[in-house]
Amino acid sequence: MNGSRSGRGRKIVLWRHGQTAWNLEHRFQGSTDIPLTETGVGQARRAARLLASLKPHAIVASDLRRATATAAELAALTGMEVAYDAGLRETYAGAWQGLTHEEIVGRHGEEYAAWKRGEPVRRGGGELETEVADRAAPVVLEHADKLPDSGTLVVVSHGGTIRTTIGRLLGLESHHWEGLGGLSNCCWSVLGEGARGWRLLEHNAGTLPEPVLGDDT
Repeated sequence: MNGSRSGRGRKIVLWRHGQTAWNLEHRFQGSTDIPLTETGVGQARRAARLLASLKPHAIVASDLRRATATAAELAALTGMEVAYDAGLRETYAGAWQGLTHEEIVGRHGEEYAAWKRGEPVRRGGGELETEVADRAAPVVLEHADKLPDSGTLVVVSHGGTIRTTIGRLLGLESHHWEGLGGLSNCCWSVLGEGARGWRLLEHNAGTLPEPVLGDDT
């Protein structure tokens, strides 16, 4: 499922939201609607200045406040409207939401261990990672398909949702998705359109991509 048409040269920038209080407390946010901290707003403004220089053609964001506030900074610089879609929300994780990492390991240790092994686990009774990809990846592809040739889409979402979406668009089996490291607050990953579909060009980046000079272009 790559949704690409060879030769169009599109790019997708998947941008994680800025810092929240629950990030600092190492609490599992999931679909809980937590706002940005002042630091998070500053992160979004800095990142938006960089991403605006890419001259994106479209911006789509999760409708949770931490994502909408992050997207708003880029919209303010570009003058573009943001499309919002609940399909880009973070993984719903039921009983895990609001718990710290230590609390999750203490209360749901076996479930946590199974998830880290790559087994399909409904964390806290919530969504499977494949179900997150089922709802998020089509949203990204729908908006990417509207881009002009060589166009750029910025997707403002959440760490877990971005990882599963990247895994799905690259055609990786779900048990390999954990091999994609996490995203820092307000960092992004870039997918580019190649002859055989989407390629991961940048991951957890906080600077603008540089051209690849070498044999693997």
